[in-house]
Amino acid sequence: MITIRRSNERGAADHGWLDSKHTFSFAGYHDPAHMGFRSLRVLNEDRVAARGGFPTHGHREMEIVSYVIEGALGHQDSTGTGSVLKPGDVQRMTAGSGIHHSEENASLTEAVHFLQIWIHPDTPRLAPGYEQKHFTDDDRQGKLRLVGSRDGREGSITIHQDVSLYAGLLAPNDRVEQTLASGRHAWIQLVRGTITVNGETLRAGDGAAISAESKLVIQASAPSELLLFDLA
Repeated sequence: MITIRRSNERGAADHGWLDSKHTFSFAGYHDPAHMGFRSLRVLNEDRVAARGGFPTHGHREMEIVSYVIEGALGHQDSTGTGSVLKPGDVQRMTAGSGIHHSEENASLTEAVHFLQIWIHPDTPRLAPGYEQKHFTDDDRQGKLRLVGSRDGREGSITIHQDVSLYAGLLAPNDRVEQTLASGRHAWIQLVRGTITVNGETLRAGDGAAISAESKLVIQASAPSELLLFDLA
């Protein structure tokens, strides 16, 4: 079963410096029908204008993953970590027992476009932590590259939950397949382009909740970028 969450049906917030689309309920946007999917709680597509950013604020009991699409995202947190994320970078911040951080556009002239993802951890009161890995275009081209997992296998970031996160870049007519074990679910978020998933068409910004499917056949009809979450 594939249930599509269309891009134009998402919640939206425009703060001038921030243009945000909310796949699930977040902040001032509340929709009881879209409170998350499995352990996936937040999936925001954010565009932050030059010189804009989120001032220091706190989080608890969440795995926060950032995936940069365009531009540069500056990060500072209370563990003492400071970094700049660029396209191909995947960041995991464990909020655990409590963390404070800020995010800002690291460019004075260009917007930054990224996905902000929150995942419920499988263990409470984890020590706050941070991890960042880079995956080149070649790593992701024509395939689904594992970029996040519970055990950090294959050079992926470690996520404290039973989830495997894949990123892919597909050229027109590229076709990839993904097997789902019995009882597993998936979420696909299309960043850009046009794909079909088991015959269902997704366009940029669309998401798809997937259950009771043993195999996913994904085919691109335009240059496309996607994330796939394999979820318990």
